[in-house]
Amino acid sequence: MLRMIFISLPVSDIARSRAFYQGLGFALNEAFSDDTTACFVVSEAIYFMISTHEKFQSISPKPLVLPSTGAMSLIALSCDSRAEVDAMTEAALRAGGKELHEAEDMGFMYSRAFEDPDGNGFGPMWMDPAVSGQ
Repeated sequence: MLRMIFISLPVSDIARSRAFYQGLGFALNEAFSDDTTACFVVSEAIYFMISTHEKFQSISPKPLVLPSTGAMSLIALSCDSRAEVDAMTEAALRAGGKELHEAEDMGFMYSRAFEDPDGNGFGPMWMDPAVSGQ
C-alpha cells in the first residue's frame, strides 16, 4: 500500500504562500483549494496543505504556535541530485524564502535548508543511492 502524506502548514498570507509554493514548482490542486486553504502536490505521495491561521485553528484543538517564533518541524525533501537540492533552494529564495544555513556536504549526503515566508522549515537533500541502499 502506498501511503500518502498530507502536511498541514499555517500561513499568515494565503496569496503570498501560494506564490511561494508555486515558485518551488509544486502544482496547485484547485479541487482542494479555496480562499483559506491551498493544496500543493509535491509528489504522488506527498501534499502540502497550507491554511490561514483561522482555518488551521479550526482543524487543530491545540493553540497555534507560529513557525516564525520557534521550530515546529523541519521537513526534509529528497532530491535526485545535488543540483536539484541547489535548484529547489534557489527557487525558494527567489520566491521569498530565507536560507537557514549554508550547504552541508558530507560526501555521501548533500543538503541545504530554507524556510517559507512564515518560517516553516525545509531541508532539500540528496543521498548517494549506493550508501542509502536505494
